[in-house]
Amino acid sequence: MKLNKKFFIIFPLLIALSFLFGCAGLEFAPKKGVWMYPKELVSADRAVTTAQKTGKDKECPVEFKDAKMATEKAYDTYLKCNTKEAIAMAKDAEAKTKALCPKHPKVIAKFTLTINFDFDKSKIRKSDKEQLQKAIEFIKKYPNNKVILQGHTCSIGSKKYNLKLSERRALATKKYLVKNGALDPQRITTEGMGEESPVASNKTKAGREKNRRVEILILEN
Repeated sequence: MKLNKKFFIIFPLLIALSFLFGCAGLEFAPKKGVWMYPKELVSADRAVTTAQKTGKDKECPVEFKDAKMATEKAYDTYLKCNTKEAIAMAKDAEAKTKALCPKHPKVIAKFTLTINFDFDKSKIRKSDKEQLQKAIEFIKKYPNNKVILQGHTCSIGSKKYNLKLSERRALATKKYLVKNGALDPQRITTEGMGEESPVASNKTKAGREKNRRVEILILEN
């Protein structure tokens, strides 16, 4: 009977000690049914939580989703006993999360290109040349300033697809402006905003046409 009592006292202590020394570099952060994880994974997960608390999941939802998924993949990889790979993935995921929604210098002027891209298209139409010429003249008023071209879409299609489509629209606009306006391509950057910033209702055809646009932002030096 005494042996049994000693066993029940010593055995848990041995388990606790082996757990303590065997988990060097791990942090207590229960997730997916596991209590301890490498600190890199925990840090990446905390970065996602912080980003969500500060509203970045709404400010740049597509990029936030990608960063969150990258973090989850790091956890899944760790649970498959690929520790080194998981740590590397977690570091990349944290860097991606911390780089979410970059802030630009102050916008001092704005011009909206109402060239109304056809649905699912990024091709510049001949009928839009007058508007594009106005855009060239607008940019030339600020010869020393950086310029951002933001592409936008309507809400038809998936958010991921529309993000890529808006990027193509912004890039197509940049190519036209540089080629036909003798503008310095190094001054102009492009961004795809997807369907996140509508200027009209996506419930009507007219509203969707207005949302398929490119906005020109002139940045403060």
